[in-house]
Amino acid sequence: MKIFNTLSGKKDNFEPLEGNKVRMYICGMTVYDDTHIGHARTFVSFDIIVRYLRSAGYEVNYIRNITDVDDKILERSKELGITPFELTQKYIQSMNQDFSTLKMIEPDSEPRATDNIDSIISLIKKLIEKEHAYVGDSDVYFSTESFESYGKLSRRNLEDMLAGARVDVDTSKRNPADFVLWKKDTDGLKWDSPWGEGRPGWHIECSAMSMDALGETFDIHGGGADLKFPHHENEIAQSECVTGKEFAKLWMHTGPLRIDKEKMSKSLKNFITIKDAVKNSSPETLRFFLISSHYRSPLNYSEEGIEEAKTSLDRIYNALKDLEFRHLALIESEYSQKFHNAMEDDFNSPAAISVLFEMARNINTCKKENDIDEASKLSKELVNLSSCLGIIQDNPEEYFTDGIALTDQEVNVYITRRNQARAEKDFQLSDNIRDELLEKGIALEDKASGTVWKKI
Repeated sequence: MKIFNTLSGKKDNFEPLEGNKVRMYICGMTVYDDTHIGHARTFVSFDIIVRYLRSAGYEVNYIRNITDVDDKILERSKELGITPFELTQKYIQSMNQDFSTLKMIEPDSEPRATDNIDSIISLIKKLIEKEHAYVGDSDVYFSTESFESYGKLSRRNLEDMLAGARVDVDTSKRNPADFVLWKKDTDGLKWDSPWGEGRPGWHIECSAMSMDALGETFDIHGGGADLKFPHHENEIAQSECVTGKEFAKLWMHTGPLRIDKEKMSKSLKNFITIKDAVKNSSPETLRFFLISSHYRSPLNYSEEGIEEAKTSLDRIYNALKDLEFRHLALIESEYSQKFHNAMEDDFNSPAAISVLFEMARNINTCKKENDIDEASKLSKELVNLSSCLGIIQDNPEEYFTDGIALTDQEVNVYITRRNQARAEKDFQLSDNIRDELLEKGIALEDKASGTVWKKI
């Protein structure tokens, strides 16, 4: 298996540090607003990566953190007139609902920054002791000049960065590239520390959470391309200065998402949340659209693209119609090898999906020639391969007839109403909504990650 490593700038042979065990950390959400389709692109990408690694026999310890202390969280909580804790709980629940809607598997652990303050303070102490950090007039800073390899991930030269930097308004910094490890005397969320009351900087949070969960060196660290610099660059610097060891063996980054070829922005009025996106398309259509492009490539979201994804899904499900294949023994053909070859080449999902289309065409040919046995065997194989991508798992007959009176979005509206009722401790209303859905053929299940549903 080859995986593109941002650190080396090429596809590297993937060899886990410990046998077939893979330790993987993905930078998760800063929870102050609803998740949008840019988030969906990143986290669905890593979802299929984890799914495929597990299907290939690897034991994956999948960690995805939650940043629940940040400037944006404090600003938003003041704006809404609620506590930071109330804000983060609200959007963690919303995030879990959105990710469940898109059929993302749950991480093995989801550490929160606020639960790791002691570890964060311990790391900062070690950096100060090793003279990689210093206490300024207001905050505690990491000294970028103390790390000779600073810039190795983003391929930036520190001298060039400093030469192009504007004069920093914070005169307590030794140079403009230094970044905050601990913010002192801040409003809102704050904890006691050797440097006074305050809260951690963003970058040190992920170093503490990842190393606590996976050790000082682990296999894969990933996130969106926008995190490469400065977040991931700073994580490497502070982590390797503490341990003297390589932080992560392999770095993975997803490509950017655009809306009709423009950057998504609330000011441009093209900001699309996951909840909005699934109002006009099914969650599986959106997921299919997101994985139809290679995870490292830029992706343009458009109505035309979503329509193409829907048409493509229809073609595959149509090939599976009227076939009995779910209880057949799985027999793999040459298609399986082609599919795996694609996925083992840096998780090339577009090439893997093209194999599914090839199989669907062959299934249709077999049906026309009345070779139902072969068509059924291929269908079983196609559905099995598709499970690595989290698609084509519905009953084909239900996919087209949708034997219930509610759309996916309508079910999610019911769930949102029920969540609100539960938050307001109106348990009678909550039970009534559950019973109403049950009458319509929908069963709800409450999990730690949120409420999920299934047709019955």
